[in-house]
Amino acid sequence: MPHGAGLPSLPGCADAAVYRILDANLDRAREGLRIVEEWCRFGLNNPAQTEQIKHLRQTLAQWHAPELRLCRDTPGDPGVALTHPQEAERTSITAVLQANLCRVQEALRVLEEYGKLYRSDLASGAKAMRYRVYTLESELLGGHRLQRLHQGLTYLVTSPCDRLLPIVEAALQGGMALVQYRDKHADDHLRLELAHQLKALCHRYGALFLINDRVDLALAVEADGVHLGQSDLPIAVARQLLGGQRIVGRSTTNPDEMQRAIAEGADYIGVGPVFATPTKPGKAAAGLDYVRYAAEHATVPWYAIGGINTDNLSEVLQAGAERVAVVRAIVEAENPTLIAQYFAAQTNHRRAFPAAAAPASQVN
Repeated sequence: MPHGAGLPSLPGCADAAVYRILDANLDRAREGLRIVEEWCRFGLNNPAQTEQIKHLRQTLAQWHAPELRLCRDTPGDPGVALTHPQEAERTSITAVLQANLCRVQEALRVLEEYGKLYRSDLASGAKAMRYRVYTLESELLGGHRLQRLHQGLTYLVTSPCDRLLPIVEAALQGGMALVQYRDKHADDHLRLELAHQLKALCHRYGALFLINDRVDLALAVEADGVHLGQSDLPIAVARQLLGGQRIVGRSTTNPDEMQRAIAEGADYIGVGPVFATPTKPGKAAAGLDYVRYAAEHATVPWYAIGGINTDNLSEVLQAGAERVAVVRAIVEAENPTLIAQYFAAQTNHRRAFPAAAAPASQVN
């Protein structure tokens, strides 16, 4: 098998098979990169990542020599008709990105191995590129979740109930941006089953899905992250287990806990309980003063939480909150979609007009 210049224009059977493998995987890698590039360009508006992926594509194009294309035999390729049910649909942008990044990585590995029979520079270049794509995957998927976190203003924390799935879907239809599955007493079989169903619902509506406390369940269902209480795992340990692509949040009840959570690397924090709530029995309300402190000092996204409902939301927004998390206001509502729409409208108003609090209004 020749290397570099002087390749035969009519290779033998073994050489032709290698050329077809290289041709197919160069196409596969370039196509996958283009799909990811389009999201970086139009979805994330990220010029640096767009330019990086464009450079990778152009490098692959330089390796895609005419003699490789000449060996292409699409009608005779037995793999053309092969498919898998998972390829028929994608449930979210994350799924699209993940599938195509995996596609690129697999193609680059093939190019690295078979490239050794063709051009040593292609083999070594494909290896180096594969590690760059691994890094890009961590940055892109983690960044994608963080972008949605920064954009999300409304957060539903679930509590156990018989109609949890339809209630959550109704809230998502009303615009809830994050959902945290919280159930401290159900057995793990039920929690695992519900977590899978809730994640699918959230991703169908473009919302982030997090699990309360349980890093193992978050890993098992590939949740977008976890929310930790003060007595749960250290943030660094959760991050080590979950990897850098997932979100880690922390509950805080006072300025010291807030500063510690931020210093430890929390992606977001809960601020509360603002008002007394049966969800946190025996815990005194942190009050609106803590909301005001967070508005002045928090350097990561934060969600006011604890007893917030349609009657007192305006007080919380006037105190400086931009994001709110709710439990009973949605879970116990007669019309969760309407209540979710109300919270979404008021927090969006607060973000659009930060100098003025969202007006109080009556929800029927």
